[in-house]
Amino acid sequence: MYQERPSRLTGAVVWWRTPEDPAVRPVLPDGCMDLLYSEGRLLVAGPDTRAHVPAGPPRAWAGVRFHPGTAPTLLGVPAHELRDTRAELTDLWPADRVRRLRDRLAAASDPATALEDIALDLAARAAPPDPLLRLLVERLDAGRPVAATADELGIGARQLHRRSLTAFGYGPKTLARILRLRRALALARSGVPYAETAARAGYADQPHLARDVRELAGTTLGALLGPGG
Repeated sequence: MYQERPSRLTGAVVWWRTPEDPAVRPVLPDGCMDLLYSEGRLLVAGPDTRAHVPAGPPRAWAGVRFHPGTAPTLLGVPAHELRDTRAELTDLWPADRVRRLRDRLAAASDPATALEDIALDLAARAAPPDPLLRLLVERLDAGRPVAATADELGIGARQLHRRSLTAFGYGPKTLARILRLRRALALARSGVPYAETAARAGYADQPHLARDVRELAGTTLGALLGPGG
């Protein structure tokens, strides 16, 4: 069973999954990075450019999903170094620091909230989020073209691409494509017909939407919206 709630950390989401549900569901690209805890392991889920299918038997997980572009500052690692990976935190931080955090989580009655507390501690010690990156996400998520957004933010294309690699793990065009797919899925899940979903989300037509779903999610729109999708 999967559940989530808004975090006390601005823009983040706290989530947890119990092992009772044996269904294996793909994790779709969302522009985010997660701090994960499961069975004594602390990991970082890097930014995905394709669906990630969890391996192994079902088990309990707790996670904090950071707002797009914010995790690299908190974790001290450029996003592009973790693209399409699930990295052990011990590969990124000193082992003794990670061991203290694991002990803290193992002793917690609610690992998800304890993980959220760790994320809040990281945010308190880090520089504030770059407001330009938040504006970039907001405008691309609203369907604004990348070039027009760069002009509106007063930043050149090369600099925008470089900063996007560090913050999101990929360039602004890939981020815009992922956010567009998320808009489309939200519309389709609310009952909007596929052709109208494609138009409202910013696709040229329904086949364009279908291709993006196949390339980013590895399946069809119908499969994603069906039972367990």
